[in-house]
Amino acid sequence: MLLAGTVALAGCVGAAQPGGSLPYGTSGYGAPPVGVASFPPPSTSVPPGHGIAILAPLTGPNADRGAALVRAAQMALAAPGSPTLDVRDTGGTAAGAAGAASAAISAGAGLIIGPLTSAETAAAAGPARQAGVPILAFTNDPSQAQPGVWTLGITPLQQVRRLVGTLAAQGKTRFAAALPQNDFGQAMGAALTQAVTSAGLAAPNIRTYAGDTNAMAATIRDLSDYADRRGPIDAQIRAARAQHDADGRRKVAELTRAAIPPAPFDALLLADTGDALATVAALLPYYDIDPPAVRVIGPALWASPLARAGAGLNGAQFAAPDPAARSDFDQKYTQAAGSSAPGIADFAYDAASIGRVVAQEGGFSAASLCRPQGFAGVDGVLALLPDGTVRRGLALFEVQRGGPVMVEPAPDSLSAPGI
Repeated sequence: MLLAGTVALAGCVGAAQPGGSLPYGTSGYGAPPVGVASFPPPSTSVPPGHGIAILAPLTGPNADRGAALVRAAQMALAAPGSPTLDVRDTGGTAAGAAGAASAAISAGAGLIIGPLTSAETAAAAGPARQAGVPILAFTNDPSQAQPGVWTLGITPLQQVRRLVGTLAAQGKTRFAAALPQNDFGQAMGAALTQAVTSAGLAAPNIRTYAGDTNAMAATIRDLSDYADRRGPIDAQIRAARAQHDADGRRKVAELTRAAIPPAPFDALLLADTGDALATVAALLPYYDIDPPAVRVIGPALWASPLARAGAGLNGAQFAAPDPAARSDFDQKYTQAAGSSAPGIADFAYDAASIGRVVAQEGGFSAASLCRPQGFAGVDGVLALLPDGTVRRGLALFEVQRGGPVMVEPAPDSLSAPGI
């Protein structure tokens, strides 16, 4: 096994999400982070280009998360012959990340893992790219992906690509989306457009709403073309009532029971959680958007019961790593830390493990990091692409009355549909 990891995703910028997530653009949600008692001092004697540096917030509001990241990286590099680990504190700020990156490069780092957030990643990328040192960041913000900077967080595109690939294989090829007007909704919409285009399907019909119930209702009504679908039936009912006789009353009864034509799509992407998701979900049957004709899909955040509270959505699907797949990593982390691993720790373990593997194979070049066979982790296969994006094999889950159930395991090959 080359590396290990687990789900880590976030929601909207600046707001805590169900399950205790970090803001969108950081790394994710999971169990409470654990601390590390002490860290080795920054290295000053590593041969240039041979060491691995981790940039983590060891002070500031995310210090506990930073401690968990460092501990996981230390675990991955505990094997004999592994590169040295240079631990650098970002303080949780962009300026701190830029300074930590520069200091690590000066001390001989050939690979940087971290930092945690999108803003820190953007700041660290400057000195790293100038020095030709690659970064394996922990953010899931797709805007930070670029040549030489890979985002290891579970991204909207990874999830949506898996869903589109599976549904297209089942014959559902007309996609639509009703999304909140925020950064996460925008990212999910962009992911749907990219995934559908890559699959060679017609462009999705994407609509957004501002947040209140009236705006949601108007969006769902418009998206579903409800007026044109229901209008002809309503016109016939009015005409039948105007007859004022038994035949007219019979026609009204028949027309009232008549099914309206199906919605102009067979797959619908939603991205909200909590009360907002419950509101949107209640509007779907009202506007005759029903399974099995329409498959509702959404983000991995729906793995959290709080995210789905009150929404129902039986039959809806989302893509995420299989939580059972990380059991070996959990056991190792618990033995080392005395507590279960938080959802972000696997990214540091993955990144350090990738660094260990490519260092043993010849160095931290883009070619070695982007090797065609990718890397095998406990969450599934993943591959680093030259543009900074990451392909991941995710499992497929379906929301049922008792909670989400895995209906398709994570693929074990990079050639599988949806990766």
